[in-house]
Amino acid sequence: MEFYASCPEGFESALADELKHLGLSHVRRLKGRATFEGELEEGYRACLWSRLASRVFVVLGRFEAQDADELYDSVYDIAWETIIRPGATIAITARGVTEQLRNTRFSALRAKDALCDRLAETTGRRADVDAADPDVHLLLSLRQRRASISLDLSGDPLFKRLPPAATRAGEGAHVLRPDYAALVLAQVGWTALCERKLTADDYENEALPTLVDASCAGGGLLLEAVNILTDRAPGAARERWGFGGWQLHDAALWEQLLAEAREREAAARERQARIVAVDIDPAARKTAERMVKCTGYKRFVDFCAAKSATVLDHAGAVAGAAVVADTTETPLSLMHDAMTMVGELRRAPELASAPVAALTRDGLLARALHAEPEHSIAVMPNNEEAAIEVWPSLDHAAAAFEAATSADAEEQTAGAQDKAANTPMPEPAAMLDLGDGKPLPVLIPESEQFANRLRKNARLRRKWAKREGVTCYRVYDADLPDYSAAIDLYEGCPQTPGRWLVIAEYAAPKTIDPALAQARMLDILAIAPRILDVPAEHVHAKARMRSRGGSQYGKQGAGKDGSGERANIARRRLPLIEEGGLTFAVNFDDYLDVGIFLDHRVTRNLVREHAKQARRFLNLFAYTGTATCYAADGGVEETVTVDLSNTYLDWGERNMRQNGFVGPQHHFVRDDVLAWIRDQRQTRNRWDLIFVDPPTFSNSSKMGRRTWDVQRDHVELLAGVSRLLAQGGHAIFSCNLRGFRPETRKLARAGVVLEDITAQTIPEDFARNQKVHHCYIVRRLPIEDAMAEVGFSAEEIAERTEELRNPEARKPRAAAPAHAQAGNGKSNFAGKPSSAGKPKKKKFYASKPKGK
Repeated sequence: MEFYASCPEGFESALADELKHLGLSHVRRLKGRATFEGELEEGYRACLWSRLASRVFVVLGRFEAQDADELYDSVYDIAWETIIRPGATIAITARGVTEQLRNTRFSALRAKDALCDRLAETTGRRADVDAADPDVHLLLSLRQRRASISLDLSGDPLFKRLPPAATRAGEGAHVLRPDYAALVLAQVGWTALCERKLTADDYENEALPTLVDASCAGGGLLLEAVNILTDRAPGAARERWGFGGWQLHDAALWEQLLAEAREREAAARERQARIVAVDIDPAARKTAERMVKCTGYKRFVDFCAAKSATVLDHAGAVAGAAVVADTTETPLSLMHDAMTMVGELRRAPELASAPVAALTRDGLLARALHAEPEHSIAVMPNNEEAAIEVWPSLDHAAAAFEAATSADAEEQTAGAQDKAANTPMPEPAAMLDLGDGKPLPVLIPESEQFANRLRKNARLRRKWAKREGVTCYRVYDADLPDYSAAIDLYEGCPQTPGRWLVIAEYAAPKTIDPALAQARMLDILAIAPRILDVPAEHVHAKARMRSRGGSQYGKQGAGKDGSGERANIARRRLPLIEEGGLTFAVNFDDYLDVGIFLDHRVTRNLVREHAKQARRFLNLFAYTGTATCYAADGGVEETVTVDLSNTYLDWGERNMRQNGFVGPQHHFVRDDVLAWIRDQRQTRNRWDLIFVDPPTFSNSSKMGRRTWDVQRDHVELLAGVSRLLAQGGHAIFSCNLRGFRPETRKLARAGVVLEDITAQTIPEDFARNQKVHHCYIVRRLPIEDAMAEVGFSAEEIAERTEELRNPEARKPRAAAPAHAQAGNGKSNFAGKPSSAGKPKKKKFYASKPKGK
């Protein structure tokens, strides 16, 4: 019989080795599969014991299939009555194309018709089709003019073997798929270590084969390592197989193989080994511990603290060792510490015999180990690019180095010389002295320049902040071009004491090596908390982009405690900070921005000062309502806060309540701001002070097919805002588009003039970046006065005046573009439901429209 085992790309070589180890013959490695030949027992053995195969197929026939008719005839000629068990349901999947058979669904349907017609002709009964859960799954493969059809012996994929309890316990957590875990373990020879016979010296020294999982993530590597240690057949627990509907299935032979597997598992109880697990991320370790416990493997795995000395203590004397790690889900803020620990473990004399294999996405572990991997396997766990990188043991590297440099090196074979010469000995990691007596290993020696700059900045900022009474501020803003990041320090108020860092990386130019840029970022993440005295668990790494349209900040994820967009923001426990005598809730986990823009510190205080002469305040694009809190603190009698996001409105209400501003005079409106302005222009509602801080760009799904661009749309926005100003009122308009240029002439034609106050609103800690935002006072004037103020000629003013007096004289205009804006908010201010979404339950009924 001809068989093949399919696998993900990158697994082929290891899968072929595994099949040979199982005693299968004529094994041949191909792309995405490994073929072998043998009797039924060999096919069963691959199903039962392969840890790397995704599925196992038996080839039923190969034939010509140039067109649909030839495909039908060839499939019909196969004796299906001797293959498919009577009453079994079927499904056929097609892959590949030929010159005339271009549609896989049609090819599968044509093959199914031939099969069913054959059965109807020979048995008098057509097979039933069950595409979702068939008894017999057939795979039709097409290539050029040839085709083959195979029966899937596996049923469900072979990698679906995590115990149900572990799957439930790990809901929402990253658990490495068993076949990927097996491939990592194969690179360090874990199976051979488990099969090793202990010597008398081993028993005397209490030395055991040892596996150190230095980044255990969700526990996937640990579960598979225990399965290998206990010699548990990966398919032993499966109850349903794809060969159940195959007439050649030999139940007695299958039971014999299962009995053999049980005997092997019983014999493996004599095996002795240690598995030590650690993770720099406490949440990941907790998940792994839960996984191990719910699968009954707790006695096999020793969890310990994330320190190399502790790991070595738990590992004890080793009789052969291996180090593995899965860093694909390690938080960026913890990556430096994780890699440092792996490097320390590899260099430890106690683990000199241990090869290292790591599943990683960035290739940065080579910098931590100061050695290029011996080989690397490109893989796609969870359909995301990653690599399994493998380093030989230091014993192996030292032997190779010695062989390459010894006096009789010429006697070595040319191949051995080349391999040895290319096997570098690890060098000591670059170390920084930060003045606290604890040298810090870094990936880039030049990171010392960053440390010096940050230390200087921190000292100066600390003095300034104390003098100004500021507790949350920017410490560093890409002062060194190669270390392009912003570092913000937040200090909690007495209710939630603590210090937090938000380190936001600016996207590196395309000319910069991404691995080098990320290595610098990891050094920043390691150095900053040490210099600024912030615990590692309070460091939050984020990514920002500098682009033509400015920075785009949005949702980062569900967060540790959140589920869904709103994440119960009104009642969730969040850190509290103080600014300007007010208290605000911040969220470091879920979003790129934390709930308050530090560069608007001065602007918010400006709102409070202006609010002292205002009765009614309106906040548009309100975000978390911090400006509303400042206006209320300034003494306004009524506030209206408008935003398109329910989450941010809830957050804004929480901030108002936190500061004691509650009551029916404070209104929160969820609506599209431009649409809401158009509605309010038809009412008598007017405001003395309006704060407008729109996003740079938004294509929120809540706006349908429309988009918002502040450069394109600000004239329409500010013209509408000016119509909502009470007599003598004014607005404060801000935006963070670095290259923003107000259309002053277009605004003047609408009777709107701007006063640029940007320079006086840039805080000291943002002084390096004078374009962090733009800020203007917006006033409405008679159109003639506005146009004259910006330099229109008398003729142009007269022409505009005539247009307004005689609308029929206006020049025809192009239709307005279909765009809108992104806001944040809840109910319709005018009391009727808005197309933007469900209104907030607390409605505010505006005055009746004019003229009604």
